[in-house]
Amino acid sequence: MESDLTWRGVAIDGWTALALLEWQRELGVDEPMLDAPLDRTDLPPPPKPAPLRPAPPARATAPMIAAEPDHAEILRDAESLAAGAQTLDQLAEAQQDFDGVELKRGARNFVFSDGNPKARVMIIGEAPGEEEDVQGRPFVGRAGQLLDQMFAAIGMGRDTPDAARAIYIGNVLKWRPPGNRRPTADEIALSLPFLRRQVELADPELLVLMGNTPCLAALNREGILRLRGTWTTAFDRPALPMTHPAYLLRNPIAKREAWADLLSLAERLKL
Repeated sequence: MESDLTWRGVAIDGWTALALLEWQRELGVDEPMLDAPLDRTDLPPPPKPAPLRPAPPARATAPMIAAEPDHAEILRDAESLAAGAQTLDQLAEAQQDFDGVELKRGARNFVFSDGNPKARVMIIGEAPGEEEDVQGRPFVGRAGQLLDQMFAAIGMGRDTPDAARAIYIGNVLKWRPPGNRRPTADEIALSLPFLRRQVELADPELLVLMGNTPCLAALNREGILRLRGTWTTAFDRPALPMTHPAYLLRNPIAKREAWADLLSLAERLKL
């Protein structure tokens, strides 16, 4: 192989040149150097954007859906109906005829109350469940059976003829939410005038707020595990937040705290 190469000014033969090339390849060299430096960060300028064409004027179209009814107007209607009721029976009839809550269209039964309306204690739950929806009475499923056992332990019950030891039971919502989901803020707000009037007409001495939804409706607060066991005021009367029996069925260890709350209630009633 003829020698016609130089390296650093020194003439080298072809075999030496090949050896140097192999040595550079092993070092990772993968591109020959040019005679002049090349700035690879010097990118060509971006193409100029095409001129924007004005959008065609929008065509006037009819609305796809009807506007939702005014919530404030529906709420005023609920307040008017509730205020006009002078007895619990009138209130139940007025609320049953009220069409502002969509739950009414999917529920089997209107679930207003159970127990003795002259009782010293009114229990407020969240909403009917499946069994309550079938029977039209609140707290008759597994949670309701536990509720009866809990109050029987301090000598109280929904079927007790003595008003001093009876209980009156109602819910924030009187229709079952689909799938037993939690009530929405709108559903609670539209049910609240009827619940407030129900408390006024029953006129219990004390309230028991069973779970987060009753606390949200009556106290505008939630977090039942923090609120439970501490007496407060709701609808202008003493109220005791307690964990819902459904929660106790899922968390039996919490029954100890529920028992302490029942003892606090019994002491307040001087049973």
